[in-house]
Amino acid sequence: MAATAFHQAVGTLQSRGQLSNSALNQENGIASFWSISKGFKLDYALLRMESYCSKKRSFSAIKLSASSQTTVFDPVSSPSNGSASDSKKKSSEAALILIRHGESMWNEKNLFTGCVDVPLTEKGVEEAIEAGKRISNIPVDMIFTSALIRAQMTAMLAMTEHRRKKVPIIVHDESEQAKAWSQIFSEETKKQCIPVVTAWQLNERMYGELQGLNKQETADRYGKEQVHEWRRSYDIPPPNGESLEMCAERAVAYFTEFIEPQLLSGKNVMIAAHGNSLRSIIMYLDKLTSQEVISLELSTGIPMLYIFKEGSFIRRGSPVAPTEAGVYAYTKGLAQLQAILRRDGSILMELYLFYEIST
Repeated sequence: MAATAFHQAVGTLQSRGQLSNSALNQENGIASFWSISKGFKLDYALLRMESYCSKKRSFSAIKLSASSQTTVFDPVSSPSNGSASDSKKKSSEAALILIRHGESMWNEKNLFTGCVDVPLTEKGVEEAIEAGKRISNIPVDMIFTSALIRAQMTAMLAMTEHRRKKVPIIVHDESEQAKAWSQIFSEETKKQCIPVVTAWQLNERMYGELQGLNKQETADRYGKEQVHEWRRSYDIPPPNGESLEMCAERAVAYFTEFIEPQLLSGKNVMIAAHGNSLRSIIMYLDKLTSQEVISLELSTGIPMLYIFKEGSFIRRGSPVAPTEAGVYAYTKGLAQLQAILRRDGSILMELYLFYEIST
């Protein structure tokens, strides 16, 4: 019925000369507009056309409010109130966002940080906010971070920019008392929350006896080649520290055991972590070799988007900015449609697409 209403609205615009046929002769774009993402079962709750015509300008807007059939995770009890029909509506496609934390105070000082718990600099805060703007229209159902404050700060700051304005809530399940004391007693409030799970397995690589040392001074003491080997080899750890291989063992194991099942259930996941733990996960996602992963560089505060579909991970790259079609376009087809609509000189059309989670 939503599709019928849309076509009726389009016909009205055509009859008034406000929408040219060129905007409709794009089969791929229109089809993708209605499917957007085959995995997301969209409940079109509102399709409203407002028209304003004057001698100087014609303005029409279609506001589309959509909801995916996923459920919000209850940080405390996670009750299963859904029916069998609800479970069948689970998405087979989901978004995975990876963000390396913003600049930390030891990044600024050029010190080996590893598992030392250091906060963000002012620049790091700005990077986290900018990352949030880039992902502001991508749905997020769950957040996983490392146990380190720089990753948690990045996740929290990024979510302040999200269009859905849901509140990230750190899950405390380390004891029965922690569970009991962190309960939320309003079902409506629960719907407006995003659970944040912290895990030490997503921590940065433990740099052993290098932690706290200045990188340049360390190179002067041990030699550039030795320090480069510790930092960039796959299986050679620094003194009493972890190699990238050892970091990958824990990070990938955690990803496959705890995060991948959430994606399989249709939840959209964001991971805020560190250079080496994320390199390890990307090695798994992109099936990189041990030689390929050591040359992989991740910038601080730059999100990467993957689509999980039919058991495979498809890299979409980094959303460029809130005003660009790419960040709105959950699929390539939607981006093409938006470009078509904006190119049509007889109409100024803004499309607002929100994924309403559990509403």
